[in-house]
Amino acid sequence: MADYSSIDQSLAIRYIFYPRRDFTECPENAFDLSVRVEEGVSVQCRFYGGDVRWPWILFFHGNGEVVSDYDGIAPLYNRKGLNLVVADYRGYGMSGGFPTLATLVRDAHVLFKAVTDELAGRGFKPHLWVMGRSLGSISALELASKHQEAIRGLIIESGFTSVVRIIKHLGLPAEGIPLEEIDQECVNMVKGICLPVLIIHGEEDTLVPKKEAEELHRNLGAKKKELLIIPAADHNDILPVGFDTYFRAVQTFTEVTGRD
Repeated sequence: MADYSSIDQSLAIRYIFYPRRDFTECPENAFDLSVRVEEGVSVQCRFYGGDVRWPWILFFHGNGEVVSDYDGIAPLYNRKGLNLVVADYRGYGMSGGFPTLATLVRDAHVLFKAVTDELAGRGFKPHLWVMGRSLGSISALELASKHQEAIRGLIIESGFTSVVRIIKHLGLPAEGIPLEEIDQECVNMVKGICLPVLIIHGEEDTLVPKKEAEELHRNLGAKKKELLIIPAADHNDILPVGFDTYFRAVQTFTEVTGRD
């Protein structure tokens, strides 16, 4: 894990997280799980299950999003034979506390255990894929680096190797932050990931430029890694613009990496 303390204590942290307090009642085909991440603080997860035989994807959403935003998106995964569990962050949705990069990473491990325990307790197959969109790529990459024996594959959408790249790209205040040191720690972590990986990125992404997906693909230690660029897609319209290509890639990836 990279040492994010200097970023968490800097002015940059004000621009990295955009927590939103919003929540909807759980749909009929889903269930919620509140996961205690520390004393007095819990983070919310929502499980959208379609069939006990289908793969489960643990999904870490993008910034400014909350779990319940996926009430309308999760059925699209279900139609492709994929179960989805979406995890929030501190301060987002119904989750308590306030987000920092350090707790984002630490909480990911707690959420991963809670999700795997919950699925096992409900009789689902112990086959789990991890996916991170944008900000969620930090959590997803962290889990992929530490739990490679328990994860079938990693999917990164609109993501990046290191938050340092985004701080630089957006010109966020970085005084007192050892940017190069943190960035190298993240690169080293990514190089140690040997799981199969699928990277999906919009060609016209201006928030997280396409070069970040290319750098991530290059740095990954995985032998089986695929980079899918969606033509004409930006950061927040990648799903509707590349709908068929996007879901075909995710479905194929889970099918291939799910074979024993």
